[in-house]
Amino acid sequence: MSVFGLNWQFDWVARYGHVALSPRERDRLRALSLWQETRDVPLACRTFGVSRATLYRWRRRFDPTDLTSLKERSRRPRRVRAPRWPLTLITAVHQVRATYPRWGKDKLVILLRAQGQATSASTVGRILTYLKRHGRLVEPQRRALGAARRRPHRPYAMRKPKEYHPRQPGDLVQLDTLDLRPVPGVLLKQFTARDVVSRWDVLEAHRRATAALAVQFLDSVQARMPFPIRAVQVDGGAEFFAAFEAECQRRGIRLFVLPPKSPKLNGAVERAQRTHTEEFYEVTECSWTVEALNRELAQWEGIYNTVRPHQALGYLTPLQFLQQHGIIPKESPSVSHM
Repeated sequence: MSVFGLNWQFDWVARYGHVALSPRERDRLRALSLWQETRDVPLACRTFGVSRATLYRWRRRFDPTDLTSLKERSRRPRRVRAPRWPLTLITAVHQVRATYPRWGKDKLVILLRAQGQATSASTVGRILTYLKRHGRLVEPQRRALGAARRRPHRPYAMRKPKEYHPRQPGDLVQLDTLDLRPVPGVLLKQFTARDVVSRWDVLEAHRRATAALAVQFLDSVQARMPFPIRAVQVDGGAEFFAAFEAECQRRGIRLFVLPPKSPKLNGAVERAQRTHTEEFYEVTECSWTVEALNRELAQWEGIYNTVRPHQALGYLTPLQFLQQHGIIPKESPSVSHM
């Protein structure tokens, strides 16, 4: 689009007027200036993308001594049809809505017709809007069905600081539980621990998920991960409260707890749950007693940590990753827990 200068009269108005012009209003002024200079209506219309009728309307309204003539005007009709609802209908709508404050116009019109009020749902909706606008109808406040749950006090657990980044194996181990429902009436709990750096996993099944069993699982994690555990991260499950929290504090292990409804922050162990479901439970004839299942899980855990290549580790196993980084000696025997 070419740039045209303003006519001196228009430029004086735009520069020294006391009304601020928006970019759209300056374009109107430029269009009128171009039209005045060139007397070419099609050129002005093409340049500023408006129709002849629009340009003529701007010209009729424009007063060079009054910049407000360039302002956008309301398109509301000068004469608006006034509602002619009978007072009896307005009163009936008000009374019915006050009796049933959560019913909409489609339900209320049925009741009104039963009372002998010949009206439509659209009319009822307009009357409700009218009553609200004039403050004669106030919507009721919704009441909570239950008090908000009080979060238990966590004397030791804390949110993981943003500046805390795991760099070595053991810097952050994520814990979670998996429900196992193989047949109706059977429910087992699998505790899963994953080190986010080395991808080393520890698995253990129990009949329930309690704080005491979580402490027992913490013993297994420390015994079966070939490096010291410095921090663990858990969700808000009840099994990770009370005794488990106290045990982490006693052992000097930092305990990070997730905010509510944020499982993605425990994404490493959540992904591990999917892997164990797809590659073990869905393809293995498991024994659904705790003792037998734990023996089978120990075998799978050994395969997972020492045989299965991991794409995230450059297709190394967790054992090879630890050996490559000098965490455990290369000549050490395989840690398979079979």
